[in-house]
Amino acid sequence: MKIKLKFAVLIAALASTAIAQAAVVKYELTIAEKTISPAGQRVTALMINESIPGPVLRFKVGDIARIRVHNKLPKEKTLLHWHGLLVPNKEDGVPMLNTPAIPPGGFHDYEFELKHAGTYWYHSHVGLQEQRGVYGGIVVEPAEADPNEPAFEREHVVLLSDWTNEHPDEVMRTLRRGDEWYAIRKGNQQSLWGAHRAGMLGDYLWNQWANMPPMDISDVAYDAFWANGAPRTQLTGATGERVKLRLINASAATYFYVHSATGPLTVVAADGMPVQPFTQRRLLMGMGETYDVIVTVPEGGRYEVRATAQDGSGHASMFLGAGEQHLAKTIPKPKVYGMDWMLAGLDDPEPSSPESARPLAPYARLRARESTAMPADAPVRELELRLTGDMQRYVWSFNGKTVKEESTIRITRGEVLRLRFINDTMMHHPLHLHGHFFRLLNGRGNFAPLKHTVDVPPMGKAAIEFLANEQGDWVFHCHLLYHMKAGMTRVFSYTEQGPDHQPKLNLKHVNPWQFTLEGTAQSNFTEGSAGWFNDRHRVGVDWEHGFDEDEYEVDLSWKRYLNRDWSTVAGYRFTNEHGTRDRVFAGVQHRLPFLTYGTITLDSEGDVRPGLSRELQLTGRLSWVNELEYDSRTEWEWNSGLQYRLNKRWSITGGFHSDHSFGAGLNFQW
Repeated sequence: MKIKLKFAVLIAALASTAIAQAAVVKYELTIAEKTISPAGQRVTALMINESIPGPVLRFKVGDIARIRVHNKLPKEKTLLHWHGLLVPNKEDGVPMLNTPAIPPGGFHDYEFELKHAGTYWYHSHVGLQEQRGVYGGIVVEPAEADPNEPAFEREHVVLLSDWTNEHPDEVMRTLRRGDEWYAIRKGNQQSLWGAHRAGMLGDYLWNQWANMPPMDISDVAYDAFWANGAPRTQLTGATGERVKLRLINASAATYFYVHSATGPLTVVAADGMPVQPFTQRRLLMGMGETYDVIVTVPEGGRYEVRATAQDGSGHASMFLGAGEQHLAKTIPKPKVYGMDWMLAGLDDPEPSSPESARPLAPYARLRARESTAMPADAPVRELELRLTGDMQRYVWSFNGKTVKEESTIRITRGEVLRLRFINDTMMHHPLHLHGHFFRLLNGRGNFAPLKHTVDVPPMGKAAIEFLANEQGDWVFHCHLLYHMKAGMTRVFSYTEQGPDHQPKLNLKHVNPWQFTLEGTAQSNFTEGSAGWFNDRHRVGVDWEHGFDEDEYEVDLSWKRYLNRDWSTVAGYRFTNEHGTRDRVFAGVQHRLPFLTYGTITLDSEGDVRPGLSRELQLTGRLSWVNELEYDSRTEWEWNSGLQYRLNKRWSITGGFHSDHSFGAGLNFQW
């Protein structure tokens, strides 16, 4: 015991000496609100040191970072996470787990050693603050010059991001109620007429039959895309210079294709880690990923390096050089029909033409410069995680369960955990692991690249492995911000903390209860629904009132979502319809082929009520809404009409109701 104690004292003394001799690099960062007009509308943004993005923090390996973060927000807590840096668990900056959030008017002091070189970034892990502007870049230089580093004369840090004039909380509300407004706004809404015009009607109908929702290239319609906080950014770079661009995808929900009028990009690092250089014409970057690339500035003008949103809805531009402008080639907007065609494009990591559908990230081409092999004697444990979700209710999960339902994956220090990801959804998912680098198992053997974020494409697969060499609890999540907040999160918890240890999770920001309201007022009747819901439950009221005979029916109900296709319902029905009275009811709902919902209930009066409902998108804004219901006491009731979407809140509607004849009016949703 005395020997162990002496050894511990010696290690502590050596560590203290090392810290005392290391350079201490200090930063003060202040997070505050500011009203700005970044995209044609005055909004309240969040800034770091009065800037979006925040300042670039620069260090060398071996430095000690001392960073004081001030919270000047009037009402909100805040905190910063150091994305990609290996820091002590308590400095990781995840308020739901390991670092207390900073209250308004308070501050927090971070202190950690810089252990590895590369390009990284920082951002808020509180609510949806990252979307509002709380992010910035980090550069860590090696302690000594790397003789194998590809030569360059100049470098720039470039943070790519997306911007919405809507408050992110409202964006989340829109997504969670299954509203297709963002697809409509971008012109990406799939429809029967659109499929016919594209010659893909058969494919469209087959996917409808299989209950396969449209491939969602991007969830959100953005007002702007930025490079270093602006749609167009001039970077210094003289003719003939080799310029290193430290590219960081700091967006909340946008994949970017990066390509350049200077010619192919030379990729030299991924997620901060050096790789064997290779050229890439079009580089796909997922949220949270970083790449170092080198371009050479040609003679004769200003050359564009363009970051195009994957859904084709816009881009951000960086320019190198001076004189006549040379633009990068425009990438055509992806087709929204032909799922097989879109998925086929995912097999082409280096598109031979700009017409290629949706090429993958260049993972097959990544090769580490040095061996990354795991210890030969480390035990290996394999785990499969299926990426699952329900776009219509906007619930995202692993193995069908959100973080609220299954939060923790136990790991043991010293083991190698091998994870296999199977994406069962039609969206990309950039998965990020805190506190560790993992090997991307891409067929490179001992030279598999090290990364901290990996893209898993639609209906695709990926495999990684990492050495459990830390301690404490570490977050693993999808870095599409809205997916993370909708439940696609887990915590890797080290077993050394004890068999009874439970991560101290604060999940109030993950799919909280939310209120929605939708109502239709026509000349012949009115109907609507209002209620509170979360990822598994809905409590609400649904009503219908006919003007001709002044009849009404009001249902107070509770619904339990079992999975994507099944739910149970129970409630109490108030009615003044002739020959009926109030009653208790219960039943089930099932999603049938063609995205048709079937419901059957049995009430306390012995009445059985089966029903069908279906909304068919005829054009981008015009839909055909149908409801059919049979009551064993009151017989058939049906409603069929058209609905034309005017904007996010309002639609024009009209049609025929079997009980109330023809009518027209307005539909409202909130």
